[in-house]
Amino acid sequence: MPEWTFITKHAVALSLIAKHSRITALELGAAIGVTERAVRKIIADLYAAGYIRKKREGRGVRYRINPDLSLRQHTHREVDIGDLLTSLGWKRNRRRK
Repeated sequence: MPEWTFITKHAVALSLIAKHSRITALELGAAIGVTERAVRKIIADLYAAGYIRKKREGRGVRYRINPDLSLRQHTHREVDIGDLLTSLGWKRNRRRK
């Protein structure tokens, strides 16, 4: 029986993207323990739901997190994704005015 975890692969990927905005799908896959193809599906899910934005920079991509969206779990919709990421070690960048 596989070992279970509290956090989904989507949440782990989002946490790593938040900490490393230029991380590659290959690096994410190695960190999470899934294939690059599986990571690309996770990234597509996060992008389609609005949790991340992508910007091409040279040959790579820079990701931005939308910390104001709520969790998708119906029992925790009052929790912003930024709060979850902060609890996982993310340091939120403050926008300059």
